[in-house]
Amino acid sequence: MKSGRGDASRIRAERHGRFSEYLAALYLLTRGYRLMAFRYRTKVGEIDIVARRGDLVAFVEVKARRELMAGVDAVGFTSQGRIRAAGDQWLRHQPDAANLSYRYDIIVVQPWRWPRHFPDSF
Repeated sequence: MKSGRGDASRIRAERHGRFSEYLAALYLLTRGYRLMAFRYRTKVGEIDIVARRGDLVAFVEVKARRELMAGVDAVGFTSQGRIRAAGDQWLRHQPDAANLSYRYDIIVVQPWRWPRHFPDSF
């Protein structure tokens, strides 16, 4: 059986990530968005938050980092492709998809700071 500090730090990092996602969701709610999906998973990828304001859908990737730009830079081309593919699947299941506009956002959560939102990041 494998155990040790690696497991504890992984669990701590996962909890921190989930807390950051909740904080980002709260931020979006205060900005007038409705949460449509949280941790939306498909075979091709995952989206942390799907939020909607009017006819705009934001597919949001949340990153918890000490440095602001490290959070933005952490969403690489491979991740972007998976998020786009998952977003396409989410849209296919929406009856009003033809009327919606959408974008891909990043929210960076830093320690002891309000989340920073980067709309239309990729």
